[in-house]
Order: sequence, then C-alpha cells, then structure tokens
Amino acid sequence: MIEPALPDDDEPSPFTRSGPVSRDVRPFAFGQTGAGRPAARLSGLERMNERLARLLRGAIEGIANARTAVAALPLSTRSYGEWKADLPEFMVLHLYRPRPLKGGMLLALEPAFVAAMVDAFYGGSGIVSPPKGPELSPSEDRLADRIAEVVLGVLREGWADVLPFDPELVGRETVLSYASLVRDEDPVVVQAFEVRAGQARPATIAILYPLATLRPIEDELATKVHSDIGGGGDDGGWRERLAAALEDVRLPVRSVLARPEISVSQLLALKPGDVIPISLQPTVPLIVGQKRLAEGVIGEQEGRAALQIQTIGAPPRKGNAG
Repeated sequence: MIEPALPDDDEPSPFTRSGPVSRDVRPFAFGQTGAGRPAARLSGLERMNERLARLLRGAIEGIANARTAVAALPLSTRSYGEWKADLPEFMVLHLYRPRPLKGGMLLALEPAFVAAMVDAFYGGSGIVSPPKGPELSPSEDRLADRIAEVVLGVLREGWADVLPFDPELVGRETVLSYASLVRDEDPVVVQAFEVRAGQARPATIAILYPLATLRPIEDELATKVHSDIGGGGDDGGWRERLAAALEDVRLPVRSVLARPEISVSQLLALKPGDVIPISLQPTVPLIVGQKRLAEGVIGEQEGRAALQIQTIGAPPRKGNAG
C-alpha cells in the first residue's frame, strides 16, 4: 500500500499542483467548460479563504494543544481525475451534499495528519509514523470525524455571508478510487489549506467543489467581493485578519553593549590576544529594527545572558526641544 507523501516546505502541495504541461495541440470549441477554466468569477471563494484559514487555526489548535499556523493555498480549478492522480490511494475522505447547493462536496485529509493529531491530542509531540492503511485505527477514526466536524463548522461560518451553507454527510472513504464525487473529466474547484500544528509535519486540508455546483452562485460570490472592497465603513473582519497576521510578523531585536572606537592603524595591527577596552553604561538599549524601543540592564537568567527591561521608550533627548 502506498503511504501518503507529505509535501516538503519548498514543494507545492499535491492538492493544488497542476501536473505536467502537455505540449500536444488539441482542438477546442469555444463556449465549453474545461478543467483549466479560470475561476475568476469565484474570487469571492478566494477571498473567503483568508477568513477560513484564521478560523481553522483556532479550531485546530484546540485539537493539537499547540500553536498552529494555517495558510490558505491558491484556489485552483482542475479535472477530478488530475487531482486524484497526484495523491496516494490511502486518504481520509468525507463526502457531503452541500445544501442548499446542488451536487456534492469532498473533504480530504491526509492520514498522516490524522495520526499526528491523535498523538498531539493525547499529549504527544505530533511526530509519528504515518498509518499504513487502508484503514484507520479506532482512535484515528474518531478524531478524523472530529476534525471533519471542526472544518464543517468553519465552513458554515465562512459561508454565512453568502448563503446558509449546511453540508450533509453522505459517506466516508479511505480509498481514493472509491470516492465518486464526479466523473474524472469533470472540473472541480480545489480549496486547500496548509496546516502546521506544533512539531507535526506540515499537512494539507482540501475541500473540493464540482464547478457545476458553484456556477449558479458565481454572481453572488463576485458581488460579495465587490461589496467588501467598495462598500465603505469599518470592515471588522478585515481588521481581525490584519491583526492576526501582524501577530506572526518577526522583527530583528538586538542590544548594543558598547561602541568602542579605535584608529585605522590600531585596527590593521590587531592580532589574537589583543584587548580592546570598553566602557559599559548603566543601561543598554533594546533596538527593534532601527527603533530604540526600551532600556534595560544586563544580567543572567537560567545560565544565559539576559536583558531586564527597566523603561519602555527612547530616553529624552538632551538640549532644546526646538
């Protein structure tokens, strides 16, 4: 049995990879809809991804018991057969009827992700060997259903502004070839999220919608995007997304103990064993980027050099303010 292959950090996810490009010239009749049809009218679904990613982060953290990062991957439109060809046969698949929409919906989880979440849920690190398949253990089976319910709850909230989205479970499979969402040649829209929970390896959660299922509401999705951009007023959701994104921004922080000066001749004459005298100030600055953020004193904590903050903000400048 083929084990699920998790994507490397620099490798595109198998859920969204477009596959090899064929150079064969093929006839095409304008007006037909193919798997490569751009999902430009589905930009509302693309915009929805950021909110769903934020909601998923909090939901998965409750299962993983660890800090979790969730990134929305670019929306893609492919044939169902092409999407399946990039995946291992052993997958955790939940099939739904996406009421009030017609057709079906598929939620795809990697078995290795489910196993990692089971380990993390019971206090482990989340670093485990992926299950061999083709079946899950009882614990994995129960947690897979719980993850699916969490994702459904996130989808219901994310779709609330467009329509009262309430998918109904139709069946569950662990063998990819048994999951009959649509015909292999039919186009599907792949909405995928990369999840990094604690120490577990990155994994992907994918949601598939047949393009025919979404076509009747394309105008509603597009209208939603336009109203968000041009409607004016205070977009609280946008502010929340921005605040959440800023929390993960990393800034360089440094402290300068001393700034001795020596002549060029002394610099050129330096050799091992030479001593450069320095004068330590009572306090040293904490600098973030190019801004002096705080002042503190150097000490020791748990055997390591440390800086104890005494004041926040730059010291007042000497001389006249004007």
